[in-house]
Amino acid sequence: MNAILHKDFLFSVNDEEAASTVLELRSRLQEGSLAPYLGPGLLEVAGAEAAIPASPEAVAAALNTRAPAPSRIRTNMWAVAQHIEQRRHRNTLKAWMAEIFAVEPQPTVLHRWLAGLSLPMIVDSWYDGAMRAALKKSGRKDFVSIQGVTRSGEIRDIWTRVYGVDDCQLEDATASQAATVLYEPHGGARPAGNFLVADSDYVEVLTEIDIQTPIPEIVKDRRGALGLLFLGCRFHDQMLRTYARQIAKRSKGPHYAVMNAEALTRNERRFLAENGITLIDMSLQQAVDLLVG
Repeated sequence: MNAILHKDFLFSVNDEEAASTVLELRSRLQEGSLAPYLGPGLLEVAGAEAAIPASPEAVAAALNTRAPAPSRIRTNMWAVAQHIEQRRHRNTLKAWMAEIFAVEPQPTVLHRWLAGLSLPMIVDSWYDGAMRAALKKSGRKDFVSIQGVTRSGEIRDIWTRVYGVDDCQLEDATASQAATVLYEPHGGARPAGNFLVADSDYVEVLTEIDIQTPIPEIVKDRRGALGLLFLGCRFHDQMLRTYARQIAKRSKGPHYAVMNAEALTRNERRFLAENGITLIDMSLQQAVDLLVG
């Protein structure tokens, strides 16, 4: 049944209507009018690689084993990374992040299914690179990945880098020729270890993101004909909400998120409601099973 949860006017579907909605979204994915927005929660579905951290909090814990941070910031990935950068150097932070995500990504059944579709755009908000690996393993040669890069040490006005199937960096203009654009706004462990993870990485990005400067032109162009389907995402932190809001900005819509209604924080409810995102109240595993058939 349709429901409006609390006074947030959060539209939600559950039970049979949720299943029916997911099947409708499956058709939209197949026709290329919906873009998946993937989060670290996908690492917890059946068949995912358990050795890789599946949340910002898990990354913070992994970094803490290498250099303990003050207790007040210990669970905040961005603050812990900033603490390491200030006391150990940026190169140390980058090396440790590469270690944490060193396990070769093992795409889930969902990643493999998505790789077989002609999707104009896929957003992958985690560092592991499972979606990129799935596209490569599918044998496709018609995709590029665009990764966010830190401006630390840069003197150029650069926000992203484009990579081809062979892992070589390409000119930005080549992205428009790709059938599928994989947008990794926070960077990725592969092919070049681009990590936006410390608070300092986001200072200029967050200053400019409201006017969309850090978002690639091809993403701005393609989202105009697309809605977004959030899978494996949480929005309990302002950083996560800001990126999702700005990437969804000026997109066609409508948007959907598969999440457990009971687990939502107040800020997550408000974020979904304010951005007109319909909540599909079901487990991620159930949604994945329905999508891949």
